[in-house]
Amino acid sequence: MKLVSFNPLRSRGIKGMTYVKPEMVFRERETVRQADWILFPETWMVNFLSYGWNKRIFPSISSYHLGYSKVEMTRAFEAVCPDHVPYTRICASTSANQQQILEEFTFPFVAKDIRNSMGKGVFLIESEKDLKAYAKQHDVLYVQEFLEMDRDIRVVWVGHEVIAAYWRIGSQLGNFRNNVAQGAHVSFEPVPRSVIQLVEETARTLGIDYAGFDVALVQDHPYLLEFNLWFGETALKELNIPIHQKILTYLESFHNPITPTPPFYKVS
Repeated sequence: MKLVSFNPLRSRGIKGMTYVKPEMVFRERETVRQADWILFPETWMVNFLSYGWNKRIFPSISSYHLGYSKVEMTRAFEAVCPDHVPYTRICASTSANQQQILEEFTFPFVAKDIRNSMGKGVFLIESEKDLKAYAKQHDVLYVQEFLEMDRDIRVVWVGHEVIAAYWRIGSQLGNFRNNVAQGAHVSFEPVPRSVIQLVEETARTLGIDYAGFDVALVQDHPYLLEFNLWFGETALKELNIPIHQKILTYLESFHNPITPTPPFYKVS
């Protein structure tokens, strides 16, 4: 199996991989076109690799197209699991839409950048002044109900399976962002089986094969917040989960079906 990667860090440890710098893709077109799989291309490369050269890419094209923007992601979630999405409004940044948001939402609520990760670009809106300041900086308004919680659950999905699930607990009271990059700490206490099942069903339905899903649990009801293609691997290293081997096993399964190894998570 011939593998070409455009990201040596994400594909480190994968045997038989050839690295090509993204800016060299057209100079190395024969190497790329002869590969069985293309790993971790840049977003700008996905369409011509998939539609022009008919290459198999990992993560899947669905993972890229939906993971590129919170707008696309949230609309996909609302299509396939509407009962598990926080109430959300996505609209143009106009005065009329701002007024509509003020009529629909109670303070506080959350506003987000449509392209950001690691807890960046997330704003707690506690007044009309806050909303106007956010709207002034954004052409598209992404507004979501505030969920009362001090932790969330990260579920890591590779191929067709959950390989890990763990809690991310906020660094301090009142910090509504539970990202490790924002100071949260990780707990490997059991997570509800309903969370695992929600991620499994959603990822399979949408054709996602590589993502870190963020799930909120409010009164035992799971809500999908988002998923990230470029999720952190700190917790996976702590658990000694060889993610490179999980990726390789998944890719090989298309050629020689292999029974997957057990994932790591505890369910309650």
